[in-house]
Amino acid sequence: MFELWIPVTIAAGFFQNLRSAVQKKLKSTLSTAGAAYSRFFYAVPIVVVYLAGLIQIGGFPLPEPNTQFYILCLSGGISQILFTVFLLWTFSFKSFAVGTTFSKLEVIMVAIVATLVLGESLNGWAVIAIAVSSLGVFALSMGQASLSWSALVKGLLHKSTYLGLTSAAFLGASSALYRGATQALSYEPFYVNAAYTLAVSLIIQTLLMGGFILIREPASFLSVLRQWRWAGLAGMAGAFASLCWFTAFTLQKAAYVRALGQSELIFTFIVTLVFFREKISRSDITGVILIAGGIIILLLLG
Repeated sequence: MFELWIPVTIAAGFFQNLRSAVQKKLKSTLSTAGAAYSRFFYAVPIVVVYLAGLIQIGGFPLPEPNTQFYILCLSGGISQILFTVFLLWTFSFKSFAVGTTFSKLEVIMVAIVATLVLGESLNGWAVIAIAVSSLGVFALSMGQASLSWSALVKGLLHKSTYLGLTSAAFLGASSALYRGATQALSYEPFYVNAAYTLAVSLIIQTLLMGGFILIREPASFLSVLRQWRWAGLAGMAGAFASLCWFTAFTLQKAAYVRALGQSELIFTFIVTLVFFREKISRSDITGVILIAGGIIILLLLG
């Protein structure tokens, strides 16, 4: 049976991959914080205009938020920012490759947080699907970082490993909390619910991270404005990706959505292979096969 959350989530993975590619290019002209901030700053007007269009054309009233909604939006926004902070922190260690590999375990963290905070349970096949796809993400990340299993085991006690796991926990928490925010709003139709939740969350993130950059890196804020062409493209791709993510969150459990969202890595693999013609390892191929296998299990049985 056709379920709308499936193509919407796949679209989210595609646009997120596009946003990441643009941000990678921005890194040559912007600081890490500036490149990350561009996705929020330039996404806000796009999402607000989209929401206004839905309200105007559809004749829908604005949703009526409650305290729980605002708490979940604020918590989700802070969690997403902290994910970035902890991930960047791992880069300051020699063993950062190990830490970034463990940061890929986001879907497992989503499932844990969604169970604890939202009370969402998963069936056995869904747990297997998430485990298989997460192992695939792990293998793919190891291939990209040229890590061996022995090096990974040796790095288990390194500080970067704990930072990587912490960043994964915050990213997973943000997905679960955003899902909770869409549920707290209890508004129909679902796409207005998703757009309103995203607009509020983006405004919170833009203000919080903007204040941080103005205090710590004021020059980066000006650079984001100067590089409006590429930064704006990153914001546009990010806005489309987030709209798809939040729409999917209104329709399906966060863990299911993020598990299917790992299709983004398959897009990245194809782009790397076909367009950039970069060398791929056996670990890369194994990772993609496991991710695809986990997604198939999730869709057919989960």
